[in-house]
Amino acid sequence: MTCRRLVLPVLCLLLAVLGTAGQAQAVGYRYWSFWDRDATSNTWVYATQGPSTARPSDGDVQGFRFSVSEDSKDSAKPRGAADFATICAKTPAREGSKRVGLVLDFGTPADAPSGSTPPRPRTACARIDDDATTADALASVAKPLRYDTNALLCAIAGYPTTGCGEPVADDRPKASKSPGEEAESNSADGDDNGGPSLGLLTGIAAVAALGAAAVWQARRRRD
Repeated sequence: MTCRRLVLPVLCLLLAVLGTAGQAQAVGYRYWSFWDRDATSNTWVYATQGPSTARPSDGDVQGFRFSVSEDSKDSAKPRGAADFATICAKTPAREGSKRVGLVLDFGTPADAPSGSTPPRPRTACARIDDDATTADALASVAKPLRYDTNALLCAIAGYPTTGCGEPVADDRPKASKSPGEEAESNSADGDDNGGPSLGLLTGIAAVAALGAAAVWQARRRRD
């Protein structure tokens, strides 16, 4: 009887840990993420400002990626060429304006809302006024844009036609990543295959050890 009194709470605790882990990965969000291209490291960095307040400089490259993700750490990066000289090769400099290279990645079929097919990724060179924002640059090359009442960017070049940051059950494949992006993500975050994290496994091991100790103590007292 003592054994059951000790073991059952431990099993309940173990189930609670596993249940919490499942809930933490249960939902993602479908949205456009915004990125800056770091010219020094030649990598994408999640933007710290929104498109309506960011003011890029002449020669900057910025990207947008439509995907389903839980947060900025999990968000898929834009794919394809991201070199300013290539993107803006046919757009000469002009006094009183600046040029910004844009990478527009509409995501994969797995990212798309039901019944939608994502357009192919593309690049564009936006020539805008010196004090213009990224939103201005985007509007000059990728209309129509759609925003919600909170100024969240919902659609670029009319895609998607509906929805804006809606929650999505995480029973779908992860958004595809380029080989370089996959390697960068794995080196930074460890296991990225959707399995339990190291912290979770450590917690489960601790609970299991506690359960074993409880059983041993109960048997010792009974004997």
